[in-house]
Amino acid sequence: MPIHEPLYPPVPPIVGEPMKIGDVTLQSRFFLAPLAGYTSLAFRLAVRSCGGLGLATTDLVNARSLIENRRRSLELSETNEADKPLSIQIYGHVTPEMEQAARIVEAKGATIVDINMGCPVRKVVRIGGGSALMCEADRAVDLVSAVVRSVSVPVTVKMRLGWDEESLSAPALARSFEQIGVAAVIIHGRTRAQGFSGTVDRSGIRAVCEAVESMPIVANGDIRSIADAASMFTDTGCDAIAIGRGALANPFFFRQLDCWRRTGEPGPDPSFEERVDFMSTHFHGLLERRGEHYACLQFRKILKWYMHFTRMPKPLYLRLINLRNSAVFDETVAEMRAEGPSAPLPGHFEAHVPVPSGPIDKW
Repeated sequence: MPIHEPLYPPVPPIVGEPMKIGDVTLQSRFFLAPLAGYTSLAFRLAVRSCGGLGLATTDLVNARSLIENRRRSLELSETNEADKPLSIQIYGHVTPEMEQAARIVEAKGATIVDINMGCPVRKVVRIGGGSALMCEADRAVDLVSAVVRSVSVPVTVKMRLGWDEESLSAPALARSFEQIGVAAVIIHGRTRAQGFSGTVDRSGIRAVCEAVESMPIVANGDIRSIADAASMFTDTGCDAIAIGRGALANPFFFRQLDCWRRTGEPGPDPSFEERVDFMSTHFHGLLERRGEHYACLQFRKILKWYMHFTRMPKPLYLRLINLRNSAVFDETVAEMRAEGPSAPLPGHFEAHVPVPSGPIDKW
């Protein structure tokens, strides 16, 4: 009898163990990473409905905007009881503002407060927030320590490996953060200088994992398949993984990862009906919370990857490109269900997320 290689990699032992961040118990070690403009409350709730998700994080929210009660910050930090456990991510560089913003999001229902120390975009970096904080270790530690003391919920930090290859400050920062009471660090395996280009440096993530004693380290970047997830755990020694673009391409990824955790296999790919149901749930979540105009605008922004995800017939895709009201959406979805997909459904693809281009110092 020939010996067949298993179709899927073995489940690393840590994946099956319980996990906590601070005093928060999580149902899995598979997290939804923040993606600016995409991971709204409507999307998070739709993903949660598929199962398998351990923790979700909001888009990054400007601390000063929260304090000033600006509409955009209120939308980005919106949550409800079904959206738990939730990490609300804040950014800024002024310590009193970050303390106040942390207390605001705690009052809004954040299970965890996350501090952004990884965003490479110029409008965040130029005010001293995001990746820029990694360049001033003492100031970063003082700021984070103040936020930890200001709230009763766990505080985490999301950061990159460093500003560039010559300043890989993440291991030392993670060690300092553990000492001041940070509950976990989420590490994106690129430097600020890389932006979103190149590949994730797993040896860099491993260095962060090895720099701490017991604080959980969550690895982020380039996780789009079961094989990617398994190798991220084994190559880095991380405690959990955070998935961004991979979840846009396949929002059922968390369900598949959880099935793999339990059985060694991801289970069946989502059916056409499940994919259409997800798309409809997402749109109607936007409609309920933002109204028709915003829901249509937001849906048009993500229509291309829904086309890939569902393989909707091209005439229906062209009808949705200029979507202006929910009645057209519902009529089109009904036709999609009747006609079925126009091609074999993809098991996996790369979701295109627009990112800044050109020299990074101009971002």
